[in-house]
Amino acid sequence: MARIIVSTLPPVDDNTWKYYVEITESEGSGSKTVHEVTMDKEYYQKMSDEIILPEEFVKRSIDFLLKRENKDSILKEFNIRQISNYFTEYEDEIRKEIIK
Repeated sequence: MARIIVSTLPPVDDNTWKYYVEITESEGSGSKTVHEVTMDKEYYQKMSDEIILPEEFVKRSIDFLLKRENKDSILKEFNIRQISNYFTEYEDEIRKEIIK
């Protein structure tokens, strides 16, 4: 189990948001990793229908990754859209989770 903290950073531009994500193991060592995640406004709107806040979308996306890989394997910098390049089921799974 891990604790995920998402903090909003100044946007890259009018269409791209930036987040600082801290993942801390809640059991055992308590080790943590930090990640800089960007997300395009258009992608967020398409994927979430704006049902949840952008920060919650990022958090759920990180949780999706943690169910499939170790926190140390998650890229230190990436655009949220890239997840589907590694996990083809990402977009379907995240949409189902949001809309349920």
